[in-house]
Amino acid sequence: MDNPNHERRWLVLVIVAATQLMIVLDATIVNIALPQAQADLGISDGNRTWVVTAYALAFGALLLLGGRISDYWGRRKSFLVGMTGFAVSSAVGGLAQESWQLFAARAGQGVFAALLAPAALAILTVTFVEPKERAKAFGVFGAIAGGGAAVGLLLGGVLTEYLSWRWCLLVNVPVAVVAVIAAASVIVESKAAGDTRYDIVGAVLVSMGLASLVYGFTRAETGWGSPATVAFIAAGSVLIIVFGFAERRATNPLLPLGVLFHRDRGPAFFGSLMVGSILVGATLFLTFYFQIVLQFSPVIAGLASLPITGGIFVTAGVASTLLPRVGPKPIMSIGPIISAIGLLLLVNIDVDTSYWTHVLPALVLVGLGLGLLIIPQQNVALIGVANHDAGAASALINATVQVGGALGAAIFTSIYTSAKQSYLIDTPAPEAPAGAGMERFFSAEVAGYHAVFTVAAVFIAVISPVVFFVVRAKKDDLPAGEVVVHAG
Repeated sequence: MDNPNHERRWLVLVIVAATQLMIVLDATIVNIALPQAQADLGISDGNRTWVVTAYALAFGALLLLGGRISDYWGRRKSFLVGMTGFAVSSAVGGLAQESWQLFAARAGQGVFAALLAPAALAILTVTFVEPKERAKAFGVFGAIAGGGAAVGLLLGGVLTEYLSWRWCLLVNVPVAVVAVIAAASVIVESKAAGDTRYDIVGAVLVSMGLASLVYGFTRAETGWGSPATVAFIAAGSVLIIVFGFAERRATNPLLPLGVLFHRDRGPAFFGSLMVGSILVGATLFLTFYFQIVLQFSPVIAGLASLPITGGIFVTAGVASTLLPRVGPKPIMSIGPIISAIGLLLLVNIDVDTSYWTHVLPALVLVGLGLGLLIIPQQNVALIGVANHDAGAASALINATVQVGGALGAAIFTSIYTSAKQSYLIDTPAPEAPAGAGMERFFSAEVAGYHAVFTVAAVFIAVISPVVFFVVRAKKDDLPAGEVVVHAG
């Protein structure tokens, strides 16, 4: 048989599923722990989002290269190296004594996740070749990819409240050790045939360009017109443009530009970028609101965030049913509007807002809208893609979510900081009573959150006109076969 993993395929599925769960939940598990880690390591408000951004940026920027490496170097080898590196990075982060050590560890996790994630998916793809079994395997994989964020929020809350924020990182170590031992004894090596030349120039250009952009937006809290902010954003933009020209000339490009620049696929990738900014960037400030302003415990804060995930699950099923009947355009146009309404409702939160009457309905709407968008978006991203480039298109969806999260966290942090500072300047410190100072602090926090959710609503709403006026895909244009849900 061509597939040497066939006899142990269900054990391979268990290993890959555990790996996917670890990768996905690590994007959110630290969200709940962040206030405690910030206080423990003395991280400033402006720098705290680097705990999230460092992971998302490294993961998103290197994911395409990681997929090439796993195909060319060997999926089993890439899996073992990626998992080992992920475990070491997690241990470094869990034992960090300085903020820069935590940031570096999170970036390390992202680097090795970019190698590990495509290797795991490729192993699953080459292991399950029979259509019915492959559908079951990808169903398990997709369910974990979709629910991993919720598991991360819950697990992060439990570990932070009953142990320490450090265990949100250290928990990966025993999981990784078991996975490495199992994979080494179970999984047989496989590689891609054909052209195996690496596009090193493309990888360097896109990584440096994205890093410069994100850092520039992060520095914008000191002023959008400051020389450093302008220089980094300009340099990043130039590097991304140069990357585009380099890919046009490359014989084996990291990102075939035909995959991205397409009337139907382009809006799907744009939408994925915006979804990432909301899921990773904007919702991060919900954690701060729950724990800093409403004084929720980490566990309760994790539970309070779940309605977004619940909403996504509900309408993801609806979208999957409707997609073959009505096509992607109506669903993709409606979803962003629903999410935008939910985000605008969050602009009404205050220091003493009721979670049940104000926050909960807003979060449900955000999730319902995202669920309607994500499923058709991932189908449209594969329309008309040749088999040779299918892996690049799938990886690009995942990469744009991560890059969107990194950019979103940077942009929203700058917006939050500016709005908070403006409030403090416009609202003089009270002389009495004693508790008025804390009330002013909480009000300034809420003013920052208002600004974030307002801009986030604009980000997600702009997807609708783009889809409505640009996308032409009909239901008959959708790719045949199962759709793998990328939520990492």
